[in-house]
Amino acid sequence: MKTSLDIFLNELIENTGVQINKALSVESWRHIIAKINEYFYTTYPGIGQTQALDNVFEYFSEFHKFWEQYHEKIIDPKIDEQKCIKVSEILNGIYLGNKKVFYDLYNTYTLAPNEICKIRYFAANQDFRGTRDFEALFKKYTDDPTIFDINKINKGPEDFLKNIGITSLSQSDKRIKYAVTASQILIDKKIEPYDLFDYFDKDLLKIRNFLISTKGSGFGNKKTDMFIRDMIVLDVWKQAKNFDKIDVASDINTIKVALRTGIIKTSIPLVSSFLDIFCYQYGLIDKISALAWRKVWEKWNAAHPESCIESPSLMDYFVYRIIGKEFCKESLCVFQCESGGHEFKWHSGRNKTCQICKDKKAFVIKKVLPCADIDGNIVISKNEFVAGHNAVLKGITKCPFASVCDPQSSNFNKLNSPKSISILGQTGWESARAKKNEGGGGLMS
Repeated sequence: MKTSLDIFLNELIENTGVQINKALSVESWRHIIAKINEYFYTTYPGIGQTQALDNVFEYFSEFHKFWEQYHEKIIDPKIDEQKCIKVSEILNGIYLGNKKVFYDLYNTYTLAPNEICKIRYFAANQDFRGTRDFEALFKKYTDDPTIFDINKINKGPEDFLKNIGITSLSQSDKRIKYAVTASQILIDKKIEPYDLFDYFDKDLLKIRNFLISTKGSGFGNKKTDMFIRDMIVLDVWKQAKNFDKIDVASDINTIKVALRTGIIKTSIPLVSSFLDIFCYQYGLIDKISALAWRKVWEKWNAAHPESCIESPSLMDYFVYRIIGKEFCKESLCVFQCESGGHEFKWHSGRNKTCQICKDKKAFVIKKVLPCADIDGNIVISKNEFVAGHNAVLKGITKCPFASVCDPQSSNFNKLNSPKSISILGQTGWESARAKKNEGGGGLMS
């Protein structure tokens, strides 16, 4: 059976007499561009509907319909179990060297468990991420605890967003809805966030399923898994059930590391977000990334049960923060002296001086992955997780996963994680709509 893509290509080439074995005329260019735009980026009455975000949306284009149906077959993601074993052995070695790698998070300023839980609960669904963001919220709470009052948030969500400093971020309507819904479910049950633990019989899986299934609360898989992980690591909830069911909170960094280590393999490099209408690819890869890291944990637990962490979710901080954000990025800077006579490598792009001449200016000409360069230790040795009094990977000279990725070989591909364009919002797909034969449409910056 012919798909809409078959029909599109047939109309584009065969039925119009366009010859692709010779130079095309301007008229042919016009036809091709018009048909591409029509197929990929325009809609029409009766095109049909799809479901997303607990709602129904009209298809964005004919390609949208095709991509929804065939994206998984085209991308064809698989988990490589042999690579998972190799990664698990590396993680076990790291654990035996310093367990803090998997349990260190951030400063909570000696707040009580119920206070920590409340802050993380209301921050989890607002896209706060990273040590500095969370520590700033804990500090805000010490200055004014009423910011996180449940009833106050419910009645004045705009003030709450302003107080925690995220009004400058996009999609404020969505954020307001999340704050209201997250507070309302607690008001309805007459509990605080901390009380979710006892309310659901100390079963983390029940808490997870409840939060994710609550429409409009903003608790997706990743945000919920991070919240629950933190409650255990920060010793807020004790003697919990089903902690091993909580996954690595998949994001662009954990996905990137999964792709580059090869624990995930795809049949084609991931497509641009411009083609990933309504984030089908992103959702697929996000899902398989969590499964792949769980497989790593399972291999680790099977081989070394005595030294395996209690849950896949405990790998999250190490994989996303230390590997993904620190080691697995283009941070080794290659400089050229203003004299033009020589180059040198340095750990910081903020450097302005030739470190050879000392009296001349220098300019960054490229940045590379530390693991892909023989001088990568210039960066690694300066990293906060490697150097200093509180280093958790003291003395390492290269990324722990380098032996799996083999980044200095000719076979290495610096694969990138998928990007997502929101469905809603000023720069979302819904506002980018264009109708057939009307022209215009598209995303705005």
